[in-house]
Amino acid sequence: MAYFTKLNDDNVVVAVHSLHDDVATDEQAGIDFLTDLHSHSNWKQTYTDGTRKNYAGKGYTYDADKDAFIPQKPYDSWTLDNDTCRWIAPVDYPSDASQEKQYDWNEDSTSWVLIER
Repeated sequence: MAYFTKLNDDNVVVAVHSLHDDVATDEQAGIDFLTDLHSHSNWKQTYTDGTRKNYAGKGYTYDADKDAFIPQKPYDSWTLDNDTCRWIAPVDYPSDASQEKQYDWNEDSTSWVLIER
């Protein structure tokens, strides 16, 4: 199975479609098929194996310079790791986190806060 993203004019993913490998024998074949089917020409293949950094989802942006899909920025204080194309908090996630002890990000204090149960 191959997966293709439908991108808007700003290269933001608006949908993800799957195609059988018999149809999408390579990226261009998949793009050609989807373009003919949907009368839309801005498609890019996404992968589950880390090719193009991240498997794309709705709202992700395709960055052609990085050849990567980048998720939406979760918080203003987070920065993009250019190697992984994932957002990084300014403070590391607590090392004592566990199934029973989980934290949530607080943007006002730019810190991880223990979730009270």
